[in-house]
Amino acid sequence: MSKKAATRKLQEIDIVVETPRGQRNKFKFEPKSGRFQLGKVLPAGLSFPYDFGFVPETKAEDGDPLDVLLLMDEPAFPGCIVEARVVGVIEAEQEEDGETIRNDRLIAVATDARDYADIRTASDINHNLLHELAQFFISYNQTQGRIFRLLGTKGPRQARKIIKAAYRPRRKRKRQPN
Repeated sequence: MSKKAATRKLQEIDIVVETPRGQRNKFKFEPKSGRFQLGKVLPAGLSFPYDFGFVPETKAEDGDPLDVLLLMDEPAFPGCIVEARVVGVIEAEQEEDGETIRNDRLIAVATDARDYADIRTASDINHNLLHELAQFFISYNQTQGRIFRLLGTKGPRQARKIIKAAYRPRRKRKRQPN
């Protein structure tokens, strides 16, 4: 693999969209059934500010795949796979039932996005927008009876470290003889 291809591979990843931007319905992929299911409905006035999904073949501290907030021009649909570049991470802790765990949110930009094409790192995102995204996650978790604490926002290097640490490749199944 060429150095350029290796660099691209580290910078561009596939994101599986679970919940499209503007939705109050929170969808969740259920690996056992292989289907998307309605997980919850957000209260009136609270909707996802951007498409929300996950990085396949990863496992975060909360036991789920890594969460990703995907910046792109138009909403996608549940199950849509979008190639994106990771530009940063909202580092956070989540407290539920007295237990505190890390629950970071990666920030990515769709490779084919036009409106967000110039964003290469979290510092390229308007400060007010980053603050509003953090407030969304605080409010979203509050409706679930959880406390969400923002620890900081970091750039693509830290985001890639998180992805690398969480990567859990699927084992290939052996073909059964006929």
